[in-house]
Amino acid sequence: MQVIVLGGGLMGSATAFFLARRGVRVQLIERGHIGAGGTVASFGNIRRTGRALQQLPLARRSLGLWNRAEELLERDVEFRATGHLRLIFDEASRADMLRYSDDARPLGLELEHLEPSELRHRFPGLGPSAIGASYSPRDGSANPRLIGPAFADAAARAGARITDQAGVPQITKTDSGFQVSTAQGDFGADVLVNCAGAWGTEIARQFGEPVPLTAHGPQMGVTEPLPHRILPVVGMWSQDSGAYLRQVERGNVVFGGGVPRQPVGDTGFATYDPAGLAPQLAKVVKLCPALANVAIIRQWSGCEGYTADMLPVMGPSGTTPGLFHAFGFCGHGFQLGPGVGDVMAELIATGTSETPIGGMSIDRFAA
Repeated sequence: MQVIVLGGGLMGSATAFFLARRGVRVQLIERGHIGAGGTVASFGNIRRTGRALQQLPLARRSLGLWNRAEELLERDVEFRATGHLRLIFDEASRADMLRYSDDARPLGLELEHLEPSELRHRFPGLGPSAIGASYSPRDGSANPRLIGPAFADAAARAGARITDQAGVPQITKTDSGFQVSTAQGDFGADVLVNCAGAWGTEIARQFGEPVPLTAHGPQMGVTEPLPHRILPVVGMWSQDSGAYLRQVERGNVVFGGGVPRQPVGDTGFATYDPAGLAPQLAKVVKLCPALANVAIIRQWSGCEGYTADMLPVMGPSGTTPGLFHAFGFCGHGFQLGPGVGDVMAELIATGTSETPIGGMSIDRFAA
């Protein structure tokens, strides 16, 4: 069997890696630079808290792989299980947290419930006005700039062929499979895996599977280096757009959320809205007041694909044998990435997956 994986972000590079580990001949094709699309714009959050319940089995599988990332990839991608703290500032959000905690427990996610006194004792300086928090000690973060290239390089060592700077591919269904024509040459395969991110819906549409998907860009920023004081990833239970932050080992604080994501036009290039910085920082400072007077040294955005129901598309095509999809992760796919690659490789190689993904099937959009 020969497989072509379209898209060299985290999902595509991880799929190529796990396929190659299974001894499958695989060609990874990326229109631009490996890992430079939606992956590199990510916050880098390895969180299960607040995730859609039907995704938790996949998230649990993925967390196990994040814990083995350095062993699997033969390099440090800065995965650190520092914990995920989510602060609560109002009673409606506390009710959300308690309800979610009860629902998630049978699926393997145990959240600690922190009252204000314990929060102040364990995490001094974070959310001084919070009325409580949830804490997931096994979650954490990783470096989104490192992970895509690390998976692609490891895939190459395992036997995969990697082609980047390929431009927009032209895909043809043939009697024997698929033909993909690119700026770097033509490629043929029995199986095609659509990991094209925000552009995945264009490929699906070619095969009669339109997906309601829009492209938006997160509003991200980073501070000057500061003494390292914040260990967990910090987020917010909120009735609107909650902010989040984490401090990297070099001392910079990366932050995001708190304001609406910006729409991405036909060019595919996301832009940061400067008008959003002030309201965003107001929520960031609510999480950590010590950041009130620090310098912001960089802001950025990236192109992410959002489906109408905020769940990704993952699994076999409903119209075309040999075609598989893994795209539209709605801005929260970073934690899932290794698990997505492992599940897609298992599904392609064996025809089934031990992790349930039926709720993410493209068939849900069929007329």
